Formats: sequence, C-alpha cells, structure tokens
Amino acid sequence: MLIDKELRLRPIQIPEDLTIALPWYQDKEVLYFSEGDGTAPYDINIIERMYSYLSKLGELYIIEIFDEHKWQPIGDVTLAEDMLPIVIGPKVFRGKGLGKRIIGLLIERAKRLEWEKMKVKKIYSYNIASKKMFESLGFTKVETKLDEKGREYSSFELILK
Repeated sequence: MLIDKELRLRPIQIPEDLTIALPWYQDKEVLYFSEGDGTAPYDINIIERMYSYLSKLGELYIIEIFDEHKWQPIGDVTLAEDMLPIVIGPKVFRGKGLGKRIIGLLIERAKRLEWEKMKVKKIYSYNIASKKMFESLGFTKVETKLDEKGREYSSFELILK
C-alpha cells in the first residue's frame, strides 16, 4: 500500500472492487479522456477483463481518499513498465492535484524497484490536463500517433536513472 496523507493506493481486490469501479467506467467524461471519444460505457465483464489484464502487466491499485472519517475509493491506477493508466471517477475529485500526488507516489515506487524509466502509453491530444500533469512531473513527449479510430494521442516517458 502506498500512502500520502489522506490519499492511499491499495492493491485491487477482484471481484470485490468491480462494482466500485462500475460507475467510473459508465461516466462518458471519464471514458472520453481515458479511452477516447466515442467509447461505449463499460459493463462489469469489461471491467473485470481490463483489471485482469492490467494486474498481469503490473501493480494495479484502487485510489482512495480519506473523506468523512472513512477511506473512499475514487479511481484506479496501474504501475506497469509500458503504461501508467489512471482514472479518477467522481468529478468532484478531478482537477484538485490528486493525479499529480498519485503519480508522484508511483514515481517513488518505480525508483525503489530500480526502474530506468516510466512510460505513459496514450494521452489523447484533447486531454490537456493530463498532459500538463505528467509534464509537471518531468515526463517528456516521445511520440505522437493516431489510434485505430484516427484519434491523435501522445506518449510520454520519464527517465529515472
């Protein structure tokens, strides 16, 4: 578990966390910024497949914030060598600097694991807030491409050593 004051990243628990994540992945704004314009809402089966896949690639965490005297799940993030996907579900928690703190915790974790670099696989060109957040932590753009639907995205990396 990774902790920063009232913020913590706890390892995911499948199947318990699937229903917690369902509202996040049915939110059109979350999907627009994370998966691209036109992505249909996820059902529980899609979330389970996604979480199973991400768990095999790296360390998958549920993001929790201590709010009203209890830990409240607000999103998920994966620390993997070739990607660093992050979702903050409830809109009330977006734009408050939590993403920067979360990625900061993962940068420290990657350093402890002695990684040479971290990569962000895909940030869509219209997701300005995510680009700025990663750049503010030292990530640099390494390429820009089009996905299978013709949507422009960029990849970023951070050299750790």
